[in-house]
Amino acid sequence: MKKVVPTIKPFFFDLTEAEIAEFQEGAARILRSGTLILGDYTALFETKFADFIRSKHAISVNSGSTALEFLCRVKRVAGKRVLVPTNTNFATVAAVPRAGGVVEFLDMDPKTFTPTLAMIEAAFARHRDIAGVLWVHIGGIISPEFPSVVNYCRSHGAFVVEDSAHAHGSQLGGVRSGKLADGAAFSFFPTKVMTTCEGGMITTESDEENAMARSLRNQGKREMNYGAIHHDFGNSSRMTELHALLGLIQLRKLPTMLAQRAHVARAMTKELDRVGLSYCSTAHMDVASYYKLIVLLPPGRTLANVKQALAAEQIIVGGSVYEIPCHRQPVFQGMSAGQTYPAAEQWCPNHVCPPLTSGMTEQDGRFVGEKLAKILL
Repeated sequence: MKKVVPTIKPFFFDLTEAEIAEFQEGAARILRSGTLILGDYTALFETKFADFIRSKHAISVNSGSTALEFLCRVKRVAGKRVLVPTNTNFATVAAVPRAGGVVEFLDMDPKTFTPTLAMIEAAFARHRDIAGVLWVHIGGIISPEFPSVVNYCRSHGAFVVEDSAHAHGSQLGGVRSGKLADGAAFSFFPTKVMTTCEGGMITTESDEENAMARSLRNQGKREMNYGAIHHDFGNSSRMTELHALLGLIQLRKLPTMLAQRAHVARAMTKELDRVGLSYCSTAHMDVASYYKLIVLLPPGRTLANVKQALAAEQIIVGGSVYEIPCHRQPVFQGMSAGQTYPAAEQWCPNHVCPPLTSGMTEQDGRFVGEKLAKILL
């Protein structure tokens, strides 16, 4: 029987018995305490995550989607224009209108699957009401141009928020994703590099934004106020103590998971390099999360056919990043205002993301790389 290489293998499958016991003991302590939200585990997870990112504040919430929306709200985007790549998840774009802002889509560079500084400059030349940019580190890749993008936007009085849902631990120029711009949103969805089952985190250097985000997640109540006074138009968007407990265990293992993903990615890309296939490189980065390895399909290959051929080799491929750009999603029709996005139109449906998880081995990586190279040649 051929070995099956799954699309997603959360690190849960590699938890030791001691770690499972640690979670069980912590869960029992939480249940006996009666404090199920905003307790000691949540506070400790926020502190440890801020320490890892080297940010001043970290605010836990119930999802990465919420983290993005709250960042848009604390940046006060209502009635203002926000630049967002069309090549991203629904949640990135949806955060802007939910906060009252107006979306302006950006195209992408196939070398990084992110926008470029030139695209940002062109958008600022077209519009004078740009409040900021939601920048997505797609697949965990931090564009080499990103520091220049941040500097350019700040020089024009605009913010840059990092959508770091894919970029836990990614680092460029000695700085980790989450500290590179004017705030960041992380996701802990089960498919992510680290997970709390569901959950998200906001990082910020601003005391004011920290206080407002904490109020927004707790129905607009400030300073841990559990009474009847609501200062802000918030929601019930808290992370539970159980999720925070799991987050602490996952965060402690994150360096190990990142190292393993890097080993697997190197084994895979060695096979792709051998036959000259193109993929989005992370060679310019200090550390890459390797949430996704983005491989460009040669002419004549389709994603459906490649998936089918890989499945015949017992290699199961899931989602791409992303097959349908957001400006073509029905829910966002009318937002593109006659603009065209040729690179996204060409490459969103014409790339493949082979399995790459911290549960894989270097041997798995070589196997996937060899089969993918054979299929794409």
